[in-house]
Amino acid sequence: MRRSSRLICGSLLAALALAAPLVPGAVQAQQDPQRALESSGSPFNLEAVRALLARGDAAAANGNLAEARKLYDQARDATRRLLGFYRDLSGSFRGLDARIPREMDQKGREALETMAQANLRLAAVFRRQNQPEVAVPLLVEVVKVMTPATPEGRKAYQNLVEIGFAATPYSAGDAAAPGK
Repeated sequence: MRRSSRLICGSLLAALALAAPLVPGAVQAQQDPQRALESSGSPFNLEAVRALLARGDAAAANGNLAEARKLYDQARDATRRLLGFYRDLSGSFRGLDARIPREMDQKGREALETMAQANLRLAAVFRRQNQPEVAVPLLVEVVKVMTPATPEGRKAYQNLVEIGFAATPYSAGDAAAPGK
């Protein structure tokens, strides 16, 4: 009985595999598979994440902070997933084809910048809700991943000073000058 059920399952899978090219959507996906993920509706592209940020901005501007928080959280989660995928692919191809790690590293840098933007916006929501203690980890993460040398990192650190987590102001020009 077991052997016959395996044969039936195997036959069904084979039939489905043969029938799949007959489905119009499958034919389109086979012709242009990489383009399917470039649409803004796909969770696997940065444009979709940026659209979430824009929707969050609109919600925050309308005073709907709960909706803004939800959208910014979704954007953060999506960028974290993308970052992991980009890192994994980059590492898998190191030493085999330098073009792929370069592409994935570039996409990873863009994803980090997008995540930093999401963190800054989410931290602003928490500050508006009088929850600065919840904003601190987000702001520290921005400083850590973007460094204080970037506009995002400087803005995050400035926010930390404003809420009282840090006391020493950071001025990029003065910090680099000798004797200061």
